[in-house]
Amino acid sequence: MTDDTIRLRVESDIRALTPADWNACADDASLETLSNDFKKLICKDFSDPAKRRGNPFTSHEFLSALEESGSVSAKTGWLPQHLVLEGANEQVLAICPAYLKSHSQGEYVFDHGWAEAYERAGGRYYPKLQVSVPFTPATGPRLLVRAGATAPAARTALAQGLVALAEMRGASSVHATFLTEADARALEGEEFLPRTDQQFHWHNRGYGSFDDFLGELASRKRKVIRRERREALANGISIHWLTGADITEEIWDAFFAFYMETGSRKWGRPYLNRKFYSLIGERMADRVLLVMAKRAGRWIAGAINFIGPDTLYGRNWGAVEHHPFLHFEVCYHQAIEFAIARGLATVEAGAQGEHKLARGYLPVTTRSAHFIADPGLRAAVASYLERERDYVESAGEELTELGPYRHNARHLDEEA
Repeated sequence: MTDDTIRLRVESDIRALTPADWNACADDASLETLSNDFKKLICKDFSDPAKRRGNPFTSHEFLSALEESGSVSAKTGWLPQHLVLEGANEQVLAICPAYLKSHSQGEYVFDHGWAEAYERAGGRYYPKLQVSVPFTPATGPRLLVRAGATAPAARTALAQGLVALAEMRGASSVHATFLTEADARALEGEEFLPRTDQQFHWHNRGYGSFDDFLGELASRKRKVIRRERREALANGISIHWLTGADITEEIWDAFFAFYMETGSRKWGRPYLNRKFYSLIGERMADRVLLVMAKRAGRWIAGAINFIGPDTLYGRNWGAVEHHPFLHFEVCYHQAIEFAIARGLATVEAGAQGEHKLARGYLPVTTRSAHFIADPGLRAAVASYLERERDYVESAGEELTELGPYRHNARHLDEEA
């Protein structure tokens, strides 16, 4: 990457890059990360263009919907600063979605304590540079390298560019969250501090049905899930999978009402606006699954999921009526049913939630990387992160042992 024709530039509007250029980098980076379990257990036909697409969240369609709707903007504290690596003839070789931030909301990797400590010591933590998909705690590529480019060198150039961009913008730090292993290694090689956390994911072992999955659980756990599923629908509730053309503006209206009702209670002010959902409905409805619950002729609850090449990503849930176990049914059990039906390898059900463990979702380590310019703050954070990594590792081991699977199923997990 030492050729004089290689250069980095920064774009403050994703529309400055064509969908074709952006997605060529994003899709190639995503398909490089397909899990070995997926490749072994579920044979996909990659001649189908729909199956060649990468992580839905790093697509031009998703990120441009965030920007064009105004959900992501300087006004909301997310100023786009996308880093673009170009080669000869201005060919886009790699991209890094980045944002200059004036707060730490909507990230799901918490650094509020670092900010408070630094500001008490007389420093200025904000602005900071954030490499992520806004409001989306899902692992995926962040250093998006087009096939044919030299990936390690391109990742290094982007990592160095992030540090230089932070200095140019007067940012205290750079934070890259929910990273793939390859991206984490590339950033750590450029003096980013590694951080780990934990989510709960469900893994498909080639199940033919939900009952096949239940067969791997301890008897008591199977009975609990079956009872939950019966009781969730006991009040005349029906469940519907909607995707593609099934998702009309009327459906989006209903779902947005759920999102606002639940999000307002949970966060105070939901991050996404109504226009965002219309835009993703126009641009990527075939990559969206809405699991909707209906009672007495009206929609009462729903969860939005995004469909990746090997993963179903659960995102937001909401309801205007509350029924026992309906949240578990709509968000977790139905997601597993859909993944089995579609031959997907994994369900990622979002951030936090040890209650997912009893429903077949096992702890998985997530990764982030942090560059901090001030030597004193860097040393303090590095010491904290070392202790935190040890805790996350031991907690994950303990929780896996407490999982609902029979002993032989846990043994398979350990070998995978």
